[in-house]
Amino acid sequence: MDKYVGWMAALRLFSGSVEIAAAILMLRLNQVDKALAVNSGLALVGPSILILTTAVGLTGMASQLSWGKLGWIFCGVAFLLIGILKK
Repeated sequence: MDKYVGWMAALRLFSGSVEIAAAILMLRLNQVDKALAVNSGLALVGPSILILTTAVGLTGMASQLSWGKLGWIFCGVAFLLIGILKK
């Protein structure tokens, strides 16, 4: 297995585990205000994992891509983050 694919999968498994743990915590807290606070904390996890997973994937492909293609990819990721994080 490619080491970059392994790291990308591990990051996604970690992200999913955090999401499941947060859901269980929300059920155990059983209060809307506290569940909302837990959910707000998850807002940091998703984009962070997106950035890390994309960075690992691009690192693995860097030798195969031209600078122009890397520029377009970074623009796309920037637009995604702006769309996710802008309020």
